[in-house]
Amino acid sequence: MTNDSLRRAAADLFPGGVNSPVRSYRSVGGDPIPIVRGQGPFVFDAEGTRYIDCVGGFGPAILGHAHPAVVEAIAAAAAEGLAFGALGPREIGLAESIRAATGLERLRFLNSGTEATMTAIRIARAATGRDLVVKFDGCYHGHSDGLLVRAGSGVATLGMSDSAGVPQAVAGLTAVLPYNDPSALLRWFEAHPDDTAAVIVESIPANVGILAPDPEFLQALQSLARARGALLIADEIITGFRFRRGLSGVLPSADLVTLGKIIGGGLPIGAIGGPARLLGLLAPEGPVYQAGTFSANPAVMAAGIATLEQLTPAAYQRLEQVSRHLENGLLTAIKRAEVPASVVRYGSMLSLFFRSAPPRDYAEAREADTAAFARFHRAMRQRGVLVPPSQFETWFISLAHNEPEIDAIVRAAAEALREAVPG
Repeated sequence: MTNDSLRRAAADLFPGGVNSPVRSYRSVGGDPIPIVRGQGPFVFDAEGTRYIDCVGGFGPAILGHAHPAVVEAIAAAAAEGLAFGALGPREIGLAESIRAATGLERLRFLNSGTEATMTAIRIARAATGRDLVVKFDGCYHGHSDGLLVRAGSGVATLGMSDSAGVPQAVAGLTAVLPYNDPSALLRWFEAHPDDTAAVIVESIPANVGILAPDPEFLQALQSLARARGALLIADEIITGFRFRRGLSGVLPSADLVTLGKIIGGGLPIGAIGGPARLLGLLAPEGPVYQAGTFSANPAVMAAGIATLEQLTPAAYQRLEQVSRHLENGLLTAIKRAEVPASVVRYGSMLSLFFRSAPPRDYAEAREADTAAFARFHRAMRQRGVLVPPSQFETWFISLAHNEPEIDAIVRAAAEALREAVPG
């Protein structure tokens, strides 16, 4: 089938022709690319066009695509059966690897990041006997009703529904505060000293492009929540195992941690981890209900084990080297093109903003020139490089990217920047 025939078939079957909104490419003014396979740092569309992939499945493909060890592990697990609805050895093996790398005392596997953050909040409410939750503008924690909220009219007000179908009574249990603003968090706790169950935050925000956390803000997150009896939930669904073997280390005193992406090796997964006193609140040990038919599916566990086995200190060192190479190349290309753009990088995560200075919060990120990014995206695609189809999505580099691929990305960007912001 051709790309066009696949798009037509999908448009007849799925809302917007896709099964997740960003895949529609609407924000960059293009048509979705039907990807039929991936190999290493490359993906291929239905007509055989090859792209250097900087999307990485939006996070999980840290080894690149179709890594032989992961493919072999999935095949071996599938040959033994895919759904038992029972305890199995692979979930124990993956959990032991995660615990050894993170220090998390107890874990519960789930099927997605959305399930993980939803469950973390449920635990926090049960543990504290409180209802209100604080999140930060621009941070994304999945699409559960209570987290699809936007900021209200004030700095310390309860949130407003950000999606049709979310009752205001539900959205109103979540406050949305500006990121990197410790004073806003202090004012919130002064106004609601005994009502807040949890503060949830991405350890490094990566769903509005990358926002660099200020040290003062990180300190406030950890000290204020604890002082007021609220739990701190570190969302490490993207960042867990991304920079090093284990957690990011950005919020070391978090009470609960959510994981996903990399620990599933490219298959659907979520996880929540923390001390036994909190994880013990989950059924059947405690009163907080959570269940899942496909949780700890043996093929997913096998993929996760195989992936983590590849993530050695040497692997992370190499990943840092190639990612730094890309960052330096993009900064040089921006300077030579004399365009208003900036680069933010954490390890193998990177964002190119069409804004002269890197943003500190969501309000500043929204100032980026999205029309320029759309032109840049199309120009990169024409040159065989696939970057995320939104100014506000993060680029991901994998261990399969080598110097030739990085050099090709930089060369393409040098030309695409001039097309994005014509002189």
